[in-house]
Amino acid sequence: METDEAGPRGDARVFSAAELGALAHLYRGEVYRSTIWRTRLDTTTNWTVVTLGVALSISFSSPTASPLPLVLVGVLIMFFVTIESRRYRYFNVWRARARWMETHLYAPLLTDGDLHTEDGWQETLARDYWAPRYHITFFTALGRRIRRNYLWILIIQTVAYLGKLAVHPSAITSLDDLWQRATVGPIPGQVMLLAGFVYIVTWGGIAFLSYQADQARHGRRVDSTGMG
Repeated sequence: METDEAGPRGDARVFSAAELGALAHLYRGEVYRSTIWRTRLDTTTNWTVVTLGVALSISFSSPTASPLPLVLVGVLIMFFVTIESRRYRYFNVWRARARWMETHLYAPLLTDGDLHTEDGWQETLARDYWAPRYHITFFTALGRRIRRNYLWILIIQTVAYLGKLAVHPSAITSLDDLWQRATVGPIPGQVMLLAGFVYIVTWGGIAFLSYQADQARHGRRVDSTGMG
């Protein structure tokens, strides 16, 4: 049991030099795994940017080029953000463990040499190793990826699509021109634009609702460093 000038600190676990060395290697391993999964997140984002760039190049290659590639790229964006959200759930596991050790082991060690700031922090980490689990839901992961990366990509896609309809091959002069240019085969332009509106509102709604859920969950925490 540790003591100081004010008296006993409680039943805090005192780690030996060998145990501290093992924890250091464990921390390095968690940081490495989180870095690897972070790289995988960047990969899917890069794929999305590249495919959107290709769609922009095709649609704006000439005044008579079709805006359809900007519509079809939305399918790929949905596919990529789904993959990235799944990867983010894995990344969050390793990131949360590393952060947990930083706030409960290394930060106290660097301040006053005390290795105990919260009752049961070792047990929390141990349970996470005994029974690994995701710390966040897929919906939360999806919302975070949209807010941090994909919302801007979706805005660029939307502005590019509407810009293509508005200026190519010439500036529109009436709503009839807009409906005609948005028409894809047998699908009327009004339906295409309505589908695009639903597409954007759906992704924006997911981002907003997940943000609210994140704020509510963080507000319910007893400690400020909960996993996830």
